[in-house]
Amino acid sequence: MDVSQFDFDLPDELIAQSPLANRADSRLLVLNKETGERDHRHFTDIKEYLQPGDALVLNDTKVIPARLLGTKLDTGAKIELLLLHEGESHTWEALVKPAKRVKVGTKVEFGEGKLVGTCVEEMDEGIRKIQFSFEGIFHEILDELGEMPLPPYIQEQLDEKDRYQTVFAKNRGSAAAPTAGLHFTKEMLKELEEKGVKVVFITLHVGLGTFRPVSVDSIEDHKMHSEFYQMSSSTAEVLNQVKRLGNKVVAVGTTSARTLETIASKNGEFVESVGWTDIFIFPGYEFKGIDALLTNFHLPKSTLVMLVSALAGKKNILTAYKEAVEKKYRFFSFGDAMLLI
Repeated sequence: MDVSQFDFDLPDELIAQSPLANRADSRLLVLNKETGERDHRHFTDIKEYLQPGDALVLNDTKVIPARLLGTKLDTGAKIELLLLHEGESHTWEALVKPAKRVKVGTKVEFGEGKLVGTCVEEMDEGIRKIQFSFEGIFHEILDELGEMPLPPYIQEQLDEKDRYQTVFAKNRGSAAAPTAGLHFTKEMLKELEEKGVKVVFITLHVGLGTFRPVSVDSIEDHKMHSEFYQMSSSTAEVLNQVKRLGNKVVAVGTTSARTLETIASKNGEFVESVGWTDIFIFPGYEFKGIDALLTNFHLPKSTLVMLVSALAGKKNILTAYKEAVEKKYRFFSFGDAMLLI
């Protein structure tokens, strides 16, 4: 299947550059994934589409200030790191720019020496293993020196770091926010629980697998990067019960969807799990875990457009996206939401 089949025209002015003053003020395009019918609503109307007994699955990962700007100790050249995965002994896998300047043994300092990173391994596609040395507590230093890793299509500065976190963010580890969850307020989640919707949490630390562009012509040739996930036994128990009773499992975001599908595909049901996933979902995939999906509007030719096309059909998705452009919906991380149900 050719990647070009998932392309569409998107005017630059529809790319949301900043969050709305109120998280829940976004618009909601509701797409019936079977019929292709569309409704244009307000995000708070989502409660009309969730019934008592349904499960709303949220990714409680927390974005770390993973972007570090430093200089090479020997030449003073500027180096940028995006921290991806934390290993042992303060070693991280990091996307490095420019990677060609960072070889094994290269030292990069940050904050005038508060943090020094040494390259200990060269990996593929600009990724390096960096071992850090410092005095104090690493995450406190990172909070001081690091920046929120906003996507490259966002040009404006983010005044409040918390606006790139969900209100339920808990487990540190993401290089990007699970953006579908940004729309929810604590009050909305409480209202849904009072209605009888089961609000549960999983964790997937968002890394390159979620947002790396597709650089091949054929979908089948694309390889996803692995991302860490976990599900508790209590969440698994709730989701299995929801399934048994014939209610809906509604994933919030493609990260939740990929986690749920990884676990359900491996086990035939939901079970307590910890692991890494490189699952790539595109048309032809048979869903085994989720029944519905809340998501944002995604980049043309991205793995995320392919995922939603697998769930609702490519024609339905591209028709809905065309209508969203015509009606000037806001796209991408700080944009509006879409419910596939």
